[in-house]
Amino acid sequence: MNNLKIFLISIFCLLMHSHMSGQAFKLEELAAFNKLDMATFKTEIRKHKYTFYDRTESPDFILFEYDSPDYVYKIGKFEYTGENSENHIEFQFKDKKDYNFYVKAVLAAGYKQTTTGKIITDEGYTDYFKNKSHIRIVEPENAEDSYTILVFR
Repeated sequence: MNNLKIFLISIFCLLMHSHMSGQAFKLEELAAFNKLDMATFKTEIRKHKYTFYDRTESPDFILFEYDSPDYVYKIGKFEYTGENSENHIEFQFKDKKDYNFYVKAVLAAGYKQTTTGKIITDEGYTDYFKNKSHIRIVEPENAEDSYTILVFR
């Protein structure tokens, strides 16, 4: 009986560890990442076992992107050189269940749906506002693309 308990506890811990290593983030965590400077963001995201994916730099912004350990999620931080109010976190995932979870979480947090439209790549988006906080959720045009949540300051 004790061996069975140990085995079940071991399986549970293993499953929890694998879930935690490839974790998605809560809305509050995404908003907190957005408030960090780039150096602190890099340190924090590595604590979640995310690994460097890409860096993009232009005269207007710097973007650092990181992959989750299981390559299910991708997170990027945009820092704009001119207007800090445009700084944002971009969180990407492919699963419709995650999308449904985030839409429910945004609405439960008191955000109100305001605008819908299409971005330049023709994907649909929905904007949500709560006071001065702004979240945009972009839906992919096809199943191979990712859902994206943008959390602005």
